[in-house]
Amino acid sequence: MVEEPMTNGPERDEELLARIRSGDEEAFLSLYRRRQAGIYRFALHMSGGRELAEDITQEVFMALLRDQCGFDAGRGTLSGYLFGIARKLVLRHLERGRLDTALDEAAESACLPGPAGAGDPLVDLTYRERIDSLRRAVETLPRRYREVVVLCDLEELDYADAAVVLDCPIGTVRSRLHRARAMLLDKLNQERHPRAAVNALKPIRCAI
Repeated sequence: MVEEPMTNGPERDEELLARIRSGDEEAFLSLYRRRQAGIYRFALHMSGGRELAEDITQEVFMALLRDQCGFDAGRGTLSGYLFGIARKLVLRHLERGRLDTALDEAAESACLPGPAGAGDPLVDLTYRERIDSLRRAVETLPRRYREVVVLCDLEELDYADAAVVLDCPIGTVRSRLHRARAMLLDKLNQERHPRAAVNALKPIRCAI
């Protein structure tokens, strides 16, 4: 009986990076295809601009080709390192005042999965309404809360990687995420029940 050769699973990001550093273009393309969408979504959610998100995504991957690429496997994963570069680039653009504060185009270009039962107009409409509500709520969060939601909830980074990206302790990531989720829930509830939310904001008149 002839034994079939063992098939290797997908290469780890770090293995692809080692090949990239040796000049392997195919490895670069493989890593780009694997991580590009997540980096783009992060940049889009944080910047609100499609063209800027595309530019940042390109800059992130170009950084891997430079000799001074500072990835350290002892500090975290390559995925976390890429998100960290993207975050620094977003902040740099924010500081330069080059961001358009309008976030409307983010909804048009975000890559979101379709709902179960796609094809049913009512299901599709309900799903789009929910996604739009969530997107609007995320966009209104202060930056420190928005970025932790995008990293941990949307891009599913673990707390350790998120802590490296944000340059803060894991405990801070947990507390920010807890606070951000509470803020999101509150905003979504207000949107679902606007009249109750408005009444809750009205000043209480003291009886005379």
